[in-house]
Amino acid sequence: MTTPHLTEHPAASQQAIVDAALLMLRQMGLSPDDLVTAPQDRPPVPTFAEYVPVVSAAVTAGTRRAYGSYWNRIIAHWGERRLDEIAPSEIRQLMSWVKTHVVARRNARGGRSATEHLVAALRCLYKHAEDDGYVTPGENPARKVDKPRRLPSTRRAVTDDRLAEICQAAADGGDDPELDTLILRLHTETACRRGGALALRPDDLDSGQCLIRLREKGETIRWQPVSPTLMARLTEHGQERHAPPGGQLLRYRDGRPITSRRYDGLWARIGRVLPWVRTQQISMHWIRHILLTWASSPVRLRGRPSLRRP
Repeated sequence: MTTPHLTEHPAASQQAIVDAALLMLRQMGLSPDDLVTAPQDRPPVPTFAEYVPVVSAAVTAGTRRAYGSYWNRIIAHWGERRLDEIAPSEIRQLMSWVKTHVVARRNARGGRSATEHLVAALRCLYKHAEDDGYVTPGENPARKVDKPRRLPSTRRAVTDDRLAEICQAAADGGDDPELDTLILRLHTETACRRGGALALRPDDLDSGQCLIRLREKGETIRWQPVSPTLMARLTEHGQERHAPPGGQLLRYRDGRPITSRRYDGLWARIGRVLPWVRTQQISMHWIRHILLTWASSPVRLRGRPSLRRP
């Protein structure tokens, strides 16, 4: 025997059936939305220890670098728990723990950035879990936790005389002042990010047009004009330190590619010579702001010696 469809009943009977169904749902503690969002043949929900490596392998290298340490903390705290077992209050507890156990750095701001990145790392993880059908948007606890609002940046463009002091300090000491001054010149002329400088290759140098190709944040690629002297120095550096055409350009004297640790050591050394650098937490991002600030002010730019042509 087949059950008549709702539309086969008169309008009054249809309403009575709907009312009866709603009453039954209320008695069961459910709502119509619960029926819509109910899982249909959902796959077994993995633990954090099982799922983090899956997501880590699926994201870009930049995302992996940004969130990797936070995913490791999540595994350390919740490794054997399933993704659908975490409540928003537990995320807030982990945020508090991360804030109090953050590694103190020169530019630390009370752990606020660490909690922001933790929430972002969890949102990334759970977004993949939604796409894979392990949780629904309504069950995603990371959606229910507010990300701490980012504080205004303290970075600004340093003045010409201060920049000259920084360059002099870089040139006067260290185990490779030639490398350090080249790094500073590259960032001053191009306003590139640290990742863009580390990704620079000999193949990215167009000496004929004095252009270099920069690969930076968000997988963006741009061709940036540079001065003939900087182009010549970059070319010589690659030749002298035996950088392969498709390999990293910036290298130590023994031919090893530099890493971000070179930047950390450089600014720590400059800070010992120039206390105001350490006090104000100057970094390569501040050097970036020099060109960005002057480029946004054409009137001031006309009165400033060019950074591109000596």
